[in-house]
Amino acid sequence: MDRVQAMATFVAVVDCGSFAGASRKLGLSPPVVTRAVAELEDRLGLRLLTRTTRVVRATDAGARYAEDCRRILADIDEAEIAATGTHGAPRGTLTLTAPVLFGQMVVTPILAHYLRQFPEVDARCLFLDRIVNVVEEGVDVAVRVGELPDSTLQAVRVGRVRQVLVAAPDYLDARGLPLRPDDLGGHTLISADSITPLPEWRFAEDGRATVQRLRPRMHTTTNGSAMAAALAGLGITRLLSYQVAPHLQSGALRVMLEDFETAPLPVHVVHHEGRRVTQKVRSFLDMAVASLRADPALR
Repeated sequence: MDRVQAMATFVAVVDCGSFAGASRKLGLSPPVVTRAVAELEDRLGLRLLTRTTRVVRATDAGARYAEDCRRILADIDEAEIAATGTHGAPRGTLTLTAPVLFGQMVVTPILAHYLRQFPEVDARCLFLDRIVNVVEEGVDVAVRVGELPDSTLQAVRVGRVRQVLVAAPDYLDARGLPLRPDDLGGHTLISADSITPLPEWRFAEDGRATVQRLRPRMHTTTNGSAMAAALAGLGITRLLSYQVAPHLQSGALRVMLEDFETAPLPVHVVHHEGRRVTQKVRSFLDMAVASLRADPALR
């Protein structure tokens, strides 16, 4: 097996988390896959993978090498596309990441339209409520909600979202509408880790930041469960405006304390900077940026 094929085989093992999975993906026998990785390790003089009875994981050196392999393989694909004059036909695997609900509600419809338009592209989606390391995890495009740290990545701003307090009308009819943040102490509160990692909600009052300590009746790890509890009439929760937009439009949830909201959070589409962007990434960026900027939930 030549070096390029060996690189592609190694990346498949890392992506699949097993030699058997890579074997099925590539249509190669398990011994061929195992031998290819072993030859790479021998050539480099490095342990690229750690093996257990259940899973195969990249070592730190292996993770860095896998990212380099992905870049090299993408450049080879791009060179072949350029040579054959087929720049109008993106192909390959596009890896995306976004927060869970943003991925489900906003990114997936855009991606579905993109995949229908470009049948030679496959997609791998990492929808997680944590910051995925774009370089280490081989991500082509990421959607970030919130302020961005300084990095070597290229960021395109596509909108903004608010942090809003919401509750079902039946709950507010029964318990009353809070008029100030201090009024929340007399209400049933629902908090979610991804929005509220600390037991407090922040507000802006008279030009200054204030903090309301929480004693939530329900604490959950996901935004989706917090929203479900609010929809069921349990109490008040804090979510991002795009997450509750359909329920606000239908009247199933109502917003409160809008005059005390903190500054909106920016939404960016992030991708690699300092390297040639492949056709699959460029074509997806063009579609995603246009669609996200036109989304009323992000205005």
